[in-house]
Amino acid sequence: MKKIVRYSIPNIFTAASLLLGFSAIITSQYGNIEQAAWMIVWCGILDVMDGLAARLLNATSPFGAEFDSMADLVSFGVAPAIIMMNALIYVADIQKYSNEFWIISISVSAFVLAGALRLARYNITSDIPIKGWFTGLPITGAGGGLAATAIILLIRYQEQLDVEQITTFISSFMMILTVCMVSTFKFPKMMKRDGIYINSFQAINFIVSCYCAVTRSYPEFLFSMGLFLLISGTIAGFFAKVDQNN
Repeated sequence: MKKIVRYSIPNIFTAASLLLGFSAIITSQYGNIEQAAWMIVWCGILDVMDGLAARLLNATSPFGAEFDSMADLVSFGVAPAIIMMNALIYVADIQKYSNEFWIISISVSAFVLAGALRLARYNITSDIPIKGWFTGLPITGAGGGLAATAIILLIRYQEQLDVEQITTFISSFMMILTVCMVSTFKFPKMMKRDGIYINSFQAINFIVSCYCAVTRSYPEFLFSMGLFLLISGTIAGFFAKVDQNN
């Protein structure tokens, strides 16, 4: 009984993330796009709690890994793509079947496909892990950290944006995330590392991110930190010597 409870706790976080991501899709369909985007950010917090619970309880399992991947595809792949599409239709008043409509459709579709490929690759290579590193940008970072907060900024600052340039900018942004996910660049995991400074930075960043997510404030910080981690993490992975023997 205790074993069942122990293994259930991480899966409860995963299930909550999956259902919240699905709820975000429905919420965006009813027009509350900013709320839907914040729900994706909350999914990111749940994903961290899922992994943390599994490690602390020593409750990792093949089922949990597969379930987590399925939840991630919905919450950080499909949901951000649909919400981004709805946000652009709302902000830029994109007409159905226009050139802009097809450009955005292709970019968000490529994003979802790249996320699925990224997760599939991770699942078949998880038995030969590179300690402390992902191969390619995790879908959680792409969908939850960058795409979701970009949507929030798009909604909040729509009056200051040049509508004619929004389609080009967002399409390019989504394609960059797409390439990062399917790339073979090494990207650092959030984990305990040697050195108090890097561990303190990770802890403070997570606490501040949780505050922003719960209070639905300072999306500028979340987006800026996401870009910083993407750039600095890619640079660190390029120069780092990685250990493939775990």
